[in-house]
Amino acid sequence: MRALAVAAGIVFWTLVLGVAVLMFFPAGEEGEPVAVLQIETAPPKPAAAPAGPAAVDLPPGFSVTGPSMAPAQQRPAAPTLAPSGQGTTMMPVTPGQLNAPPPAPPGPNGALETPERHGAAPVAESGTEVAAAELKAGIDQTGSIPLAPVPAPALVEESPYGPLPKIAIDGRRPAEVYARPSDYAKVAGGPPRVAVLLNGLGVPGAPDGDIIKGLPPPVSVAYGAYGRSLQERVTEARAEGHEVLLAIPLEPNDYPAEDPGPHTLLTTLPTNENIKRLQWLMSRYTGYVGVTNYMGAKFEATPSALKPVLEEVKVRGLIYLDDGTVENSTAGQIAQDLELEYAVAHVHLDAAGMEKALAELEAAAKAQGVAIGVAKAEPGTAKRIADWAGSLEAKGLVLVPVSTAMRSQRQS
Repeated sequence: MRALAVAAGIVFWTLVLGVAVLMFFPAGEEGEPVAVLQIETAPPKPAAAPAGPAAVDLPPGFSVTGPSMAPAQQRPAAPTLAPSGQGTTMMPVTPGQLNAPPPAPPGPNGALETPERHGAAPVAESGTEVAAAELKAGIDQTGSIPLAPVPAPALVEESPYGPLPKIAIDGRRPAEVYARPSDYAKVAGGPPRVAVLLNGLGVPGAPDGDIIKGLPPPVSVAYGAYGRSLQERVTEARAEGHEVLLAIPLEPNDYPAEDPGPHTLLTTLPTNENIKRLQWLMSRYTGYVGVTNYMGAKFEATPSALKPVLEEVKVRGLIYLDDGTVENSTAGQIAQDLELEYAVAHVHLDAAGMEKALAELEAAAKAQGVAIGVAKAEPGTAKRIADWAGSLEAKGLVLVPVSTAMRSQRQS
């Protein structure tokens, strides 16, 4: 029994030693350790990123969720597209690019300066009006050059097409704010006024905008809604002292054989479609005092089509100049009924008969106190008008902007 116990003890300790050797000295195929385990402490956990949109490199002005908008908020709906059939390759003025100085502060009596000029010569206050005897013949030099920057923010209405003119909440109108300031618009007396509108820019087949170089500053210019860099052209014209009108294409008698251009207002369209087209045209640039017609023999002779258009012109604080080419135009009667500031050109200054036409313009001014001529933008026209303007002082006449002539006509 003692021998059996000893043998069992030997076997037990042999097994214990064998297991210990296997645990602490495992062997591979060639006696090398099978694996070496290296245990390291984990690095410290990085600090949590601040809450908000992911840090993504984006172009200036862009945001993942939009400016000042939480991710859960709904984005504004995209503006509706232009009316059917009015697609264009011409880009509208981007509202975000409109950059103008703030409105002028109230004057000493609490009233707002009218019109808003942002650095231009201030309007004479009541009791300091210019006397008629102070008004001289020649070329009106009372306006500032350049004209005030445009647009005035208070006169802009954003639309799906681009910026539209509007009357400010304090009553200021584009017809006043964007006009070339003139002492001759304040009194009825003084020398007879003549005004010239150079038309035919910014329309199909129009000459380069540089054709206005050399025009006396009081000469007004009209741009259509077609072409590139229209806002740049308008800005350049105003920098030279010229006030601007918008020429809108109206249906001629032989349309479409004679086509004024895309978005022409037509007598066959419903009123709402013509107003959409008009607003598209109005949104091409800013800074114009009013509207004039480009063609339109049929449209101006159709009161049911023309009246809503002139209503829109009045609502937006603009003037309307009829270029006088439509013999049976109904614009005058409609404008009178609407109390719209309106005038019709007295003389067409045809390049082929410029001398005779200018003489007629002078005679009309002397007979009526004021006369407006419309000239087509053609090579040599600017120089001819400039030469003629230099002769007005000796003739006792004064060259003024179209808006001044219209106000003088109303006063007289």
